[in-house]
Amino acid sequence: MLFETFYPDCWMDSTYAIDFDELYREGYRGLIFDIDNTLVPHGAPADERATALFLHLKELGFQCCLLSNNQLERVTMFNKDVNVHYIENAHKPSVKNYRKAMELMHTTLENTMFIGDQLFTDVYGAKRCGMHNILVKPIHPKEEIQIVFKRYLEKIVLYFYQKNRKSGRI
Repeated sequence: MLFETFYPDCWMDSTYAIDFDELYREGYRGLIFDIDNTLVPHGAPADERATALFLHLKELGFQCCLLSNNQLERVTMFNKDVNVHYIENAHKPSVKNYRKAMELMHTTLENTMFIGDQLFTDVYGAKRCGMHNILVKPIHPKEEIQIVFKRYLEKIVLYFYQKNRKSGRI
């Protein structure tokens, strides 16, 4: 089916509900994150929760990279409190910068996980690259108009994703 191209490997309520300790035990060493509505509300700086998460990830031994379609000013504003690798203006779903993120972290497709809140940029780019991925529900409902339109299309894809999971097809 056409929609399967966009199905995430896993769908979670929140980035903060992911068991990163378990991912580390499973052999993952690199984590690539979208920022807006994945880690914080759109346009927000890193908050205490995000800062604590990245501190924990570094303590576990993860390499991390932010992969954002936003411009440098937005990405560096968020990154100043988490201090990880980053790539701005990433042109997701283009695979080029997913690969560049792995180069920065010295990781491979087998041990890198992507986490993001959008199917048609974040998850689709990771899938095109062959990268494991987790879709998370958006943190905040307020979004830019072009994203609002994509969310309607995402609902259709996620309806079939859930239907196929329930029936055991995926």
